Amino acid sequence: MAAAAAAGAMAAEEAEEALGLFTSIGLSEAKARETLRNGALSALLRQAVLQARGALGSGLDKATGTLLYNAAARLRDPKHLGFLVGYIARRQILTDLQLGAALEYLRSHPLEPLDTGDFERACGVGVCVTPEQIEEAVEAVIGEHRAELLAQRYHFNMGLLMGEARSWLRWADGKTIKNEVDLQVLHLLGPKTEADLEKKPKAAKARPAATEKQKAAVVENGEVGTETRSLLEQLRGEALKFHKPGENYKTEGYVVTPNTMALLKQHLAITGGQVRTRFPPEPNGILHIGHAKAINFNFGYAKANGGVCFLRYDDTNPEKEEEKYFTAIREMVEWLGYQPYAVTHASDYFDQLYTWALELIRRGQAYVCHQKVEEIKGHNPPPSPWRDRPVEESLLLFEDMRKGKFGEGEATLRMKLMMEDGKMDPVAYRVKFTPHHRTGDKWCIYPTYDYTHCLCDSIEHITHSLCTKEFQARRSSYFWLCNALDVYCPVQWEYGRLNLLYTVVSKRKIIRLVETGAVRDWDDPRLFTLTALRRRGFPPEAINNFCARVGVTVAQATMEPHLLEACVREVLNEQAPRAMAVLEPLKVTITNFPAPKALEVLVPNFPADESRGFHKVPFKPTVYIEETDFREEVDKGYKRLAPGQPVGLRHAGYVIAVQNVIKDASGRVIELEVTCTKSDVSEKPKAFIHWVSEPLACEVRLYERLFLHKNPEDPSEVPGGFLSDLNPDSLRVVHNAMVDSSVLSARPFDKFQFERLGYFSVDPDSEGERMVFNRTVTLKEDPGKA
Repeated sequence: MAAAAAAGAMAAEEAEEALGLFTSIGLSEAKARETLRNGALSALLRQAVLQARGALGSGLDKATGTLLYNAAARLRDPKHLGFLVGYIARRQILTDLQLGAALEYLRSHPLEPLDTGDFERACGVGVCVTPEQIEEAVEAVIGEHRAELLAQRYHFNMGLLMGEARSWLRWADGKTIKNEVDLQVLHLLGPKTEADLEKKPKAAKARPAATEKQKAAVVENGEVGTETRSLLEQLRGEALKFHKPGENYKTEGYVVTPNTMALLKQHLAITGGQVRTRFPPEPNGILHIGHAKAINFNFGYAKANGGVCFLRYDDTNPEKEEEKYFTAIREMVEWLGYQPYAVTHASDYFDQLYTWALELIRRGQAYVCHQKVEEIKGHNPPPSPWRDRPVEESLLLFEDMRKGKFGEGEATLRMKLMMEDGKMDPVAYRVKFTPHHRTGDKWCIYPTYDYTHCLCDSIEHITHSLCTKEFQARRSSYFWLCNALDVYCPVQWEYGRLNLLYTVVSKRKIIRLVETGAVRDWDDPRLFTLTALRRRGFPPEAINNFCARVGVTVAQATMEPHLLEACVREVLNEQAPRAMAVLEPLKVTITNFPAPKALEVLVPNFPADESRGFHKVPFKPTVYIEETDFREEVDKGYKRLAPGQPVGLRHAGYVIAVQNVIKDASGRVIELEVTCTKSDVSEKPKAFIHWVSEPLACEVRLYERLFLHKNPEDPSEVPGGFLSDLNPDSLRVVHNAMVDSSVLSARPFDKFQFERLGYFSVDPDSEGERMVFNRTVTLKEDPGKA
């Protein structure tokens, strides 16, 4: 107790001493106390103030104090603090402009020893700008803009004069330049008049045409293309902080070794300063909506910066990999509109990875371990008793692993490091007696993600290794391994995952859904795998637009499905031609049909833009309408067909009126007899309804959400598990729907808007004239789903 009290008193005493130091350099007491709460900053600032006091005495002026505070707060590498404070204390760095240049120089030159002459030139040490030089520079700038100044007088942008004078005299004092500008402008123009004091009217901004989308030029693999600006919105936020190629060392936490700068120089020589990213999926399942964000970010970031993106399969676990997944992954990447710069595999580099593993052992950074898998699971496993075994012994045992002399689980190769999440010595290689789809039975040891990923990035000279937030704990091992082997080290950047409510995307859980028959397969349109979304009719542009709107942030994004559906409607409204279909047909016979044979009706493919063409629909004495578009009794607000209440037939130019209602033995209405009148001579009806005549029979599949609750995997929301949360009405099949014959030539995945019903896509199950349609989305969002 006494010891604890003494320690507490000492800490309080140190805090008061630091508080006094910080206020002595001009910080307010509130700012000083706020600084004390930041342990790292307060320690650096204390060190800086004490060093400056040693050189200048206790009376530090506020300007020097501000420079010391900014140096401590903005310096990335604390080892340079003493060097920088020395220049401030000697009055060689006097302005924030100089300090900014000094900090940038130190970021760009992380290795010791620093070239002091080069440093001083870079931040203006010893440069003295005379009043005469400032006067001459301002005079020259005003001379260049004299005509505009005389015309616009004080409405001229004086900041332009300031900026140009500063560009001539980089280290000149800003206040002195401003005073000189004001003086010379006054001498040229004289005092301000009433007209000068009037506010300049704001120019009205030109509004872009509503139908035109702004385009931005981008370069993909050397070819210039265009991309709507919305697709590049995803590059806001965290992406703005990204380093430039070759400037990896400017990234927070990047490890700089004596070989770093030489390796980066070699890297730039190979890439030519090009941005390189990669999309590295495991080929053990189908990609889902979260992967769409990763694809858009990796390919999109490279594309927006004139770079390239690799598609690299992380095929290090042959037990779970199948050829169909490799094919489907590439298909989905290309479906979203991206062409990989190269398609590679982790297995392409197995020989090099094995060679590096041997080198890691030789350097004393890896060892063969015999702990069982269950022993090293969790966050606090016991240290390996084999951690310090001799290098020669680990080399021999690792060779035995390669030759198959150990069974699965009997030996692993582990790396000697502590990861950010506290996990110690991650596994680099494990034994698996499973033939590989590409290398056959050449290997019975396979590298892990922790070992493989960063080294493959290094081999391919990736500049930005973009991954989701759960891999942040692997960043330390990423940097450690590249540096332990003295190879080029890329930078890992993490961003938040994209999740959707009312769904599951886990491969294991989707397999359970398939096995239990809850869904047909990975491409069942009720799922949110990319193959399922394609089958349902979601256009790739809509998925890309959705990813762009979500953006790239550190925080995880969990979105409502209706936000994705809204993007789908936007795209399909422009892309999907109109057609007429009837889901629940009711026969209608026109008793006074106006022609001896069928008429042809021209229906616009896009009613809002008839320049996009028409298709022909037959109009005969027998047509079919929706059962729900007829009622025997009219309720208030009901506007469709009823006895005494005619309706128009869309596009036909006729209005029909009920004359006779025919029912079956049970009393169900099975046919209507009607008369028709040309719409231009009849009274305008309250509504127009869709119809079909001489139609094709088709099957229509109507989809709803697969799960009843927002978070089917959350035990607090669904105690019985996700399989207990299935929506019994997630699929309704209409077997005897009818569609107009204009769609007969449509192919799988072609999309239509069935007028008044929604957007539909041709399913691959279609055969000949027996077509199958999936409802993609309704025409409007259903408020009941929110």
